[in-house]
Amino acid sequence: MRSPGSGRGKTTVATVLAVMAGSTPAQVRRDIQQGQPQLSISDLVGMPLPKDLLGAERLADVRIAWREWLTAPVKIVDEVNRIPTKTQSALLTMVADGYVESHDQLLATAPADGVESWFFTANDDAGGGTFALIQALRDRMDVTVTAMGYNPRFLDELIARVERGERPEEHVPPDLVFGAAERAAVAAGIRAVPVPPEVVAELSAFASHFEFAQHGGRTFEHRTKDVITTGGGRVGEVIDLNTGADVQADLGAETASAPSPRALQALILYAKAMAWFRGRPAVGSDDVAAVLPFVLRGKVAPNLHHPTFDGADGAELRTDTGAWLSTLWDRARRDRLARDEDPVGELLAQLRAGLTGVSRAEVSARLTAVESRIAQIAGTGKLYGSTYTDLLTLKHVHQRYRNYLTWLDATGGGR
Repeated sequence: MRSPGSGRGKTTVATVLAVMAGSTPAQVRRDIQQGQPQLSISDLVGMPLPKDLLGAERLADVRIAWREWLTAPVKIVDEVNRIPTKTQSALLTMVADGYVESHDQLLATAPADGVESWFFTANDDAGGGTFALIQALRDRMDVTVTAMGYNPRFLDELIARVERGERPEEHVPPDLVFGAAERAAVAAGIRAVPVPPEVVAELSAFASHFEFAQHGGRTFEHRTKDVITTGGGRVGEVIDLNTGADVQADLGAETASAPSPRALQALILYAKAMAWFRGRPAVGSDDVAAVLPFVLRGKVAPNLHHPTFDGADGAELRTDTGAWLSTLWDRARRDRLARDEDPVGELLAQLRAGLTGVSRAEVSARLTAVESRIAQIAGTGKLYGSTYTDLLTLKHVHQRYRNYLTWLDATGGGR
């Protein structure tokens, strides 16, 4: 959670959620890690016992006095961008791999039920703070939520809180506090929510728009934004060189990056969670739309060179990233609905059905269909992210069939 200033309730919200996960308010307040420039790794994880340091002949004999917060079901790190870079790296190991290491000793950070959550707060995650937030740690933050401004129409509630001297986390109803077994059941229930084929197709179509960059590389597979970035180039400048494609209609031209597989996994998981909490039997498009702006914030960056961000309306999208991401999802859905057929999807489905018993003649016919589709795409003279993805898919299908024919030749089968 982030906001441009302090005192907007970020830590309070995280504290209430931690109490709902089964910790007492006192435990939560004790376990909150306050970010500050002098925070060391030992401050964060614990320290070796002095007696063992003096008497041990090898590191394996040194016992560590681990901090108790490490195995709490909800872990809160306040003002993470005030933590030194080295200590942020230690946090990265905990978040990404689920363990902490010190003096050759390891401690798993997940509680006994295996369900844990991390909450990070920052007053400014766009470059402010004492230390820059390392990108690898930022990438592990599945959801980013901006704290909203306070509505002074409800000032009477603040007055009542001041007069009573109470905190919100002290008034969480017992019915909303989840035990270990309940947390595990909720997690299992969320993961079990199915994603219908129609929603899978919408997600696939959405993600297909953003990786392609026409002049990203000379090798066809290297024409991506990642290649530009790792090569030291500027994505916006390379996209300006595009020819043939309509930049205004090209969704991929609006972004300077593409969602990673990790980000897409987070999007799927949170869409499942949204459907589960809504009591639905399966994930719907509106469930994806509800969580997408929060999951992809900071993971899909805008290309501010694009005409979409010009003018008064564009200025609003420059600052309101969530609205821009929602617009991308809506436009991607409309683009897909405008297509009557998905021939590439049908060719891929044929391959995925398996090759056992498929004759040589059938494979040859399928290869002809693949090559015909490649020629149709090439004949348009325009290449967008979605058609680039289709061409990569067709190449994969073609290679699989060619390999199968080679295997038939080697084994003498498939007549």
